[in-house]
Amino acid sequence: MSRTEIKPDKSKIRLRKLDQGAERFADKSDYEKRLKSLQEEMLHIQQTYWHEKRRAIVVFEGWDAAGKGGAIRRITEQLDPRGFHVWPISSPTAAEQGKHYLWRFWQRLPEPGTFSIFDRSWYGRVLVERIEGFAKPKEWKRAYDEINEFERLLIDDGARIVKLFFHITEEEQLARFRERLTNPYKRWKLTEEDLRNRSRWVDYMDAAEDMFDKTSTVAVPWHPIAADSKWHARVESLEIITAALRDGVNIAPPPVDPKVIETAAELLGIHVSGHDEEVMKG
Repeated sequence: MSRTEIKPDKSKIRLRKLDQGAERFADKSDYEKRLKSLQEEMLHIQQTYWHEKRRAIVVFEGWDAAGKGGAIRRITEQLDPRGFHVWPISSPTAAEQGKHYLWRFWQRLPEPGTFSIFDRSWYGRVLVERIEGFAKPKEWKRAYDEINEFERLLIDDGARIVKLFFHITEEEQLARFRERLTNPYKRWKLTEEDLRNRSRWVDYMDAAEDMFDKTSTVAVPWHPIAADSKWHARVESLEIITAALRDGVNIAPPPVDPKVIETAAELLGIHVSGHDEEVMKG
């Protein structure tokens, strides 16, 4: 089997050009209707991946307070918890620091039939580690090729990868920081690191766009999400994920085992015919 070719995506993602003002929903009920439909589709996809032992990896990157956690909750809300794992990624432990930076992500890859969802990821090497000086220039510069090869290995092994970057404006981030600081139940979300990172907004913007240029490929493109509107961000992320995971995959329910049908008729008096539709009981 030939290896997946690493071709750059020509889209040239520029965060400043994202339209943050687009109105998609007339009201909350409109938003909730679309969200529910996508959540049901996500459940059907999960069931198909479970039955066919497929694997999926969803990567969330973006600004602090951009809404990644809220989007992940909506994506997983209707899923069977046995079929996915959310990995919140923070600083590597002392033991992890002594190994290649990709090692800890190898340990968190999905088992057959399951999803792994990363709230931050291996892209920290070319974002926070680059900006904060945790990685030397020669280390984070070579990481672009290492990451492309890592993702190619996963694709060639049958995994699907979806990468999302949640972008908000500086003004929106400030408003969300203020809300977190004044809300006793949200203060735990705000850290000193979040505040320090904000002071280097331009550096992070440049690093993110370098990352897009070097790691947004035809096989695994980056999807920028305009996230000033939480409703928009949640729905768009679900639309992108469901489209990517169902591409080329038949998500129709699998046929019932004929032995199960026979046993149900014999022991329960339940008779099924046609396309798995129950037509008679007792």
